[in-house]
Amino acid sequence: MDCSNKPHAVLVPYPAQGHVTPFMKLAKLLYSHGFHITFVNTEFNHRRLIRSKGPESVKGIPGFRFETIPDGMPHSDRDATQDVPMLCDMTRKTCLGPFKELLCRLNLTDGVPKVSCVIGDGVMSFAIKAARDLGIPEVQFWTSPACAFMCFLHYREFIKRGIVPFKDDSYLTDGTLEKPIDWIPGMSNLRYKDIPSFIRTTDPNDIMFDFMGEEAQNNLNAPAIIFNTFDALEHKVVKAIASKFNYPNIYTIGPLPLLARYVPDESPVQSLNSSLWRPDSSCFQWLDQKKEGSVIYINYGSITTMTNQHFDEFAWGLANSVQPFLWVVRPNVTMGDSTSMSEEFLEEIKDRGMLVSWCDQEKVLAHPSVGAFLSHCGWNSTTESILEGVPLICWPFFSDQQTNCGFACNEWGIGMEINHDVKRNEVEALVREMMQGEKGKEMRRNAKEWKRKAKEATEIGGSSYNNFQKFIKEELHYHI
Repeated sequence: MDCSNKPHAVLVPYPAQGHVTPFMKLAKLLYSHGFHITFVNTEFNHRRLIRSKGPESVKGIPGFRFETIPDGMPHSDRDATQDVPMLCDMTRKTCLGPFKELLCRLNLTDGVPKVSCVIGDGVMSFAIKAARDLGIPEVQFWTSPACAFMCFLHYREFIKRGIVPFKDDSYLTDGTLEKPIDWIPGMSNLRYKDIPSFIRTTDPNDIMFDFMGEEAQNNLNAPAIIFNTFDALEHKVVKAIASKFNYPNIYTIGPLPLLARYVPDESPVQSLNSSLWRPDSSCFQWLDQKKEGSVIYINYGSITTMTNQHFDEFAWGLANSVQPFLWVVRPNVTMGDSTSMSEEFLEEIKDRGMLVSWCDQEKVLAHPSVGAFLSHCGWNSTTESILEGVPLICWPFFSDQQTNCGFACNEWGIGMEINHDVKRNEVEALVREMMQGEKGKEMRRNAKEWKRKAKEATEIGGSSYNNFQKFIKEELHYHI
């Protein structure tokens, strides 16, 4: 296709790994369908990519370019996610102008087709306004599940009902979080503790509560929203969003890692990698030596932090379970300056535990030796476990992770939850139950069934496959 006639999609993800990863998968899919792609990182994440993968990582390829906008934050070269509340506040206050300038510049760049659509992150709603001001079609990509989106849309209702802000911290210990909620459509077995964690505040001006609730509402101003989920998993809540908010233009196109298998292996876009961390591939030789389904894989994602005490409880719980494990220990996973292991612990686990600072999670979960995943329940991790049929031990940290955990345990039947104040004997017991017990066997059966349904949704003629084709045609106005 002549370059000037190509459709040109500009994608702008929120600058955290859990958002950049699905955006890159979507970008590769669009590229393989004939789109020119501009992938917009913040300057901070752009520098992180260069440090992680080298300058070639952001050079792009013909028809796929990387651009940057400032995030409004103080300059930093730390290899860690920035302060989340401050970053959220700054992106909504400062990114609109630079993003509009970028769109205008792209439209004036020789050899680059005119921008034909913008795909904004669900929590970067300045993209809606920028595109509208310039007369460019825009859609929002909500990177967490539809059930979390529905909860965020009801944040205002928590204020109306006098629930948030809480009067004092007693709600954390007096049983309030166990109270059922029956007034959010399309969602059953819901408790306060299953709502995205930002309701847990006594501050009427809490940045994250305001930011997430209002960004969710702003999405309803976009012509359409796409979700990295599939109908069989979240049909009830998707239907409820469309009905309650009179918002029919919702496209479920996940799980994206499965849909992305339609990108040809020989496509130049396959060389692009959006990981902000450098993976350790030595773990695969170790996994190859383990029995099928015997290894528990532990990864808390790219943002979760914990106290040194909780870290020790996890460590000794895993050691005492006498189960082989692969544990991703980021340098900044504890709140101290460094994460150190005692000699006693390392001696105890030397024959059955492997520690790495980062890994290719999709490949690890696909490895036959992996039998369970101890996870923070970020949405990418949750969907990646579903598409490999691996059950979850859940230790949610913040945001939608509490909702994902609640649904994994109570709706989808693929998870068991660890108490937030983690204790080694509970870790040991849950690991043993998941790997050897009857409940673990049931979770594994359920996980395999969800794997089948996810595959079905993304096969030619499946719901997610068809929705992706419809999304390109109806919202991006491109006829394949």
